[in-house]
This record gives sequence, structure tokens and C-alpha cells, in this order.
Amino acid sequence: MKTATQTSKVKKPLLSQLLLILGLSFLLAAESYFGYQLYTLSAQQERLKEDYAIANNITFGVFSLDLWRDKLSNIVKSKIKGFKVSDEQKRELREEIEKQLHGMIDEVVAQFDKPQKSLGDKLKKFAFKQLVEPKELHAQVPSFARTIVNRINAPRAIKKLKGIATTEFNELADQIYDSTATAQSKMTNYLFKKYQVNSISGFNNHLEKKLESIRKVTYSYAYAMLGCMAVALCVWLPLRKKLHLHTPLFVMSLLLALVLLIVGSTVSIIEVDARLSSLELHLMGEKLAFTNQVLFFQSKSILGTAQVLIQQPKPDSITVGVLIILFVILLPILRMTARGIHMLCSPLISENKVTKYLAFESAKWDMADVMVVGILMTYIGLNGILQSQLSDLNIKSETLVTNTVNYTSLQPGFIIFAGYVACTIILSYLMKNVAYPPKEELK
Repeated sequence: MKTATQTSKVKKPLLSQLLLILGLSFLLAAESYFGYQLYTLSAQQERLKEDYAIANNITFGVFSLDLWRDKLSNIVKSKIKGFKVSDEQKRELREEIEKQLHGMIDEVVAQFDKPQKSLGDKLKKFAFKQLVEPKELHAQVPSFARTIVNRINAPRAIKKLKGIATTEFNELADQIYDSTATAQSKMTNYLFKKYQVNSISGFNNHLEKKLESIRKVTYSYAYAMLGCMAVALCVWLPLRKKLHLHTPLFVMSLLLALVLLIVGSTVSIIEVDARLSSLELHLMGEKLAFTNQVLFFQSKSILGTAQVLIQQPKPDSITVGVLIILFVILLPILRMTARGIHMLCSPLISENKVTKYLAFESAKWDMADVMVVGILMTYIGLNGILQSQLSDLNIKSETLVTNTVNYTSLQPGFIIFAGYVACTIILSYLMKNVAYPPKEELK
């Protein structure tokens, strides 16, 4: 029979294991909660930014013929409405009319001064010479010119001219049709109803405030997840010599790392956002402006990127998508599962060749660390290319001023996935050097 001392020795390790599992389960639950919230908010953020990008897309702005027509119509109608002949213009108009009248008189006099053949023409010439004095006609020209100018600039005449000009311009503007107008109208009506706003400025303000608050919260959740994993890894320091606690500690650490992998693979890792922040065109003394035009927007997770590649009709794209899923997502999960089985199960299963291969020898096929470097290099290269291309669109002249902005950035998903890679490296070290020291491994 077991003595009381032996029973207490058995209970003591069991109790410490239960307490350790309970404490790490709390960390696992907290990390899972943070991961779920991060996934939900990231998906919401992606939907909001997609709606924002659609509503402010350059197709419905600078490239919209209807919008140009409306903006130009406002300028032209404003010019017509504010049309007024200045004193200088009146003087120039009077001088031009006088010049034309003098020319007409000279032409008529020249016609009568020509030799006439018929009797009737001779009689007309005689009557003209007797009744008309060209100098008197030329002397009356200034008063005629003033009368004509005054009649033209009378309020009633100006109003009639404005009406004719406006009517003609409206008829011309109605002939301009853009096929994007209907799509834009349906899109804006849907989005305005969805977010309960009634203008594009209200729509932008509403979404910008929501996106700013979501961005802060998502990063908080990402750092909280990494914090949970860091606490679990720090527990190894005081327990590195407690051999009976290595198995539950390692298994729980694997579960925490698994949560990082799942969240890091499904949450957005990189966001490409290029915009034309402003375009100002000076036309007819007025400023025609466009603001906040989205040139390109895309936000994807690792899993989302692989899905897009697989959906492409090209075999090379499909191959790359399958390889990403296989070596970046599935193989790491299989490795962690195999390590857990190796720690928990009987030798018949834990020492199986497949289990040992996945747990200890499949690291060379695991591309998660390569993916982290690839994402980082892609971000650096893409950001540099976009910055260079967008800078070429920055124009500053007397008539045209354009400004571009690049909002491309790494997202919380990248932080989580990079954290997972770092954790797997640490766990691999712990498994080989702490849980299974070199001497034991050699045996």
C-alpha cells in the first residue's frame, strides 16, 4: 500500500499541472477572444474601406464626364448670370460700331459715284447728290453709335441675351451623356441609405470616424494577443527545470501559437491605398476642384490572397495559391498537431515515423518565415513603386495643381503572423533544448 508521503508526492505534481493548465487556459481564452474581435473588426474595416473606395473612386470623379459637365455648367451659368458690359467694353463697342457705320456710308457714296448707264440710275444718282451730304451723315455716326450701344445694354436686352445663351448652353449640355451616371446614382443611393447619410461629404466623414476608431482598437487587440503569447513563453523561465510541467506547458503554448496562425492567416496583412488628394483646374477665372479621388484600393489576408490566386484561370496562379495554403497554413498546423501528439500520446503513436517527421524534420518545408519576409519585401517594393509613380502625378502650374497621397500600410494581420513565426522559432528551441534536451534526443 502507498504511504501518505507517496500519495502527497503524486498529488503535488498533478495539482501543479492542473493549476498551470487552468492559468494557461485563461490566457488561451483571452487570446482567442482578442483574435475573434480582431477578425470581426478587420472584416468590418475592409468592408467600410471598400465602400469608401467605391464611393470616392476616380471613375465617378475625375473620369466622370457627367461630373465635368455639371461643374463646367455651374461655371458657365455663373458667368452668364453675372454678365455685365463694363465702361471700357462699351467704349470699344461704340468705336467698332462707328467704324462699321463710317464704312457703310463710304461704300454707299462710292456706289453712287460710279458712272451710271441707265436713265433710272442716272436719276437716282442726281437725287442722291442733291439731297444727301456725306459729311452730314458721317457727323451723325457718333450719336447713332451711342443709341445702338445704349439699346444693346438696356436691362431688357441683356436679360434676353442671357436667356438665349443659357438656353443654348443647356441644350448643348443635355447632349453630353456618360454611361457611368446611372451606375453612380444607384451606388450612391445604396450607400447613403446603408449608412443613413444624404451627401458624399457626410458619407466620408461618417466612415472616416468609424475607420479611425476601428484602427486603434484592432492594433490594441493585436498587441493583446501577442502579450498573451509572450506571457506563456515567459512562464518557461521559472518552470524550465520542472520536467513534469513541460508537457502541459508545451501543449498549451502550441494552442496559443495556433490561434496566432489562424488569426494571422485570415486577417488583412497589407493594404494598398493610392489617392489623388486634390485636383484644381483654373478655368475662366474660376477654380474647378476634385478632392479625395481613390486611384486604387486593395486589402487582403494571406488566405484571401491564396483564394484570389486559385480563382484565376492561369495554371501558374493556381499553383502559387495552392502552395501558399499548403506550406504556409496547412503544414504549420500539421507540425503543431504532430508536436502535440508527440508530447501527449503513447510511444506507439508519438514515435511513429510520420509523427516524428512532421514534428522534427518538416521545418525545411514550412514557409511561414519566408512568407513574413516576402510580405515585408513586397510592402517595401510596392510602397516605393507607388510613391514614385504618384510623385509623377504631382503637378503645379498656373492652371493645374494636383496632389497625390499614398496610404499603403501593413495591417495587424502581419504583426500577428510575424508574432506566430517568432513563437514557433522559440517553441522549436524549447522543445529541442528544454523539453527534450540533447542527451535525451541522442538516445
